[in-house]
Amino acid sequence: MSATDRTVGSEFDGSDSVPDAHPRAAVTVLCAAGIVVALMQTIIVPLIPQLPDLLHAAPSDTTWALTITLLTGATITPIGGRLGDMYGKRRMLLASMGCVSAGSVICALSDSLIPFLVGRGMQGLGFGTIALGISVMRDIVPPRHLGSAVGTMSASLGIGGALGLPVSAAVAQGIGWHALFWLCAVAGVAGAIGIRLTVPESRGTSGGRFDLLGAIGLAVVLTCLLLPLSKGAGWGWSSPMTLGMFAAFLLVGAAWSVLEWRHRNPLIDLRVALDRPVLLTNVASVATGFAFYSSQLMPIQVLMAPTAAEYGLGYEMLIASLILAPSGVLMFVFSHVSARITDRFGPRVSLAIGGGVLGTGYLLFVVVTGGHWACTWWLMLIMSCLVGAGLGIAYSAMPALIMRAVPVAQTGEANGVNALMRVVGTSASAAVVGMILTWATVPVTVGGAVVAHVPGRDGYLLASAISLAACVVAAAIALAIPTVRRPVIEDIVDPADK
Repeated sequence: MSATDRTVGSEFDGSDSVPDAHPRAAVTVLCAAGIVVALMQTIIVPLIPQLPDLLHAAPSDTTWALTITLLTGATITPIGGRLGDMYGKRRMLLASMGCVSAGSVICALSDSLIPFLVGRGMQGLGFGTIALGISVMRDIVPPRHLGSAVGTMSASLGIGGALGLPVSAAVAQGIGWHALFWLCAVAGVAGAIGIRLTVPESRGTSGGRFDLLGAIGLAVVLTCLLLPLSKGAGWGWSSPMTLGMFAAFLLVGAAWSVLEWRHRNPLIDLRVALDRPVLLTNVASVATGFAFYSSQLMPIQVLMAPTAAEYGLGYEMLIASLILAPSGVLMFVFSHVSARITDRFGPRVSLAIGGGVLGTGYLLFVVVTGGHWACTWWLMLIMSCLVGAGLGIAYSAMPALIMRAVPVAQTGEANGVNALMRVVGTSASAAVVGMILTWATVPVTVGGAVVAHVPGRDGYLLASAISLAACVVAAAIALAIPTVRRPVIEDIVDPADK
């Protein structure tokens, strides 16, 4: 066996081994489940302007339809990973898909705000699927195929995000918004059935007692961080509520960290999380997540802004979403390119290259806006494709870095924390970029009458420059990650081949 085949895989525990056959059906089902979960983030977007009328509620209240999914998804991701390590990853995957289906049914039956928010919160409980699926792949996929399998699973986040807007817009406009959630429920049930039929249960579990107090503390910490990030623009960034929650985040976070450090069986092992390879990977994940969400905020606004605006192309949401959809396809394609780069040069190089390609997309946007050039749909397409390619490379490298640095018994937990760091990055991006674009809003007039308010040139230029800086930070941190190589199964069972 060649050295290039020795990609990171399941750590040999002396009792079981990874099968030689590639479990293609299981990998396909896991990736499809990841796409279903990722769709939950974007299916609501076309409905946001209509939610106050659909749910008979105030616009400030209906924004919780996005916020509550973010909060429950961020909280459950590391908790679900830990429970998967303790009690079985397939069991937690089935529970995740069950929550997606149940939440979708509740949303489909809702005509008022409270039950709709309950359903959206339950949909968020499925967000741990991608991190759990990556950890399952370490158990069942032969090491020589693991890189591409993990890359595809990781890329399912971008694929689902890219497909979510056009699919949801088409269904909501053509059939009805309730039908959108019935389709989500069917997809969740199909994913659960597929997992039950194709994914084997974990060969070994860590057991132990679940750290309930740590889970509650983590939920409080994340709420105190993510809630003001997502609602700060409405509350006011200097309001007592916003500042108070940030202060509570610092205080509760410090107390929770002490508790977890001293716990015999913590929810999150801080000693592992603070290990330099894991820590730097997670910091790079925050920066990459920031850059990812910026790409969701800016091009779509340029495409949909009125043509009378300085940067506006006047497309409807469905057409604008279809223009940006190829980025999801490229994210899928370049996740496999990332696996090849990882095989040859290592995952930290893959992560650095991904950050560089991602940054090229923002550099294009900076040049266009800074040079007062006219934006066109094909420029937005090129930018989004560069972003998709960079994300495919970067997101595929992150799990490989994590799995090289942690023991098998902690892969679910570690991948969950890494996925959480991406959520923190996207939340920070939503707050920072959203605030910048709002600050730079300018009126659009037609015939002397104001027809819309859209972001102006200065806002786009500043937001894209900050996103470009985040890409540079991610690439620089990636190159600073020390090379770590845990034993892989071929190194033990095939010593003659070394």
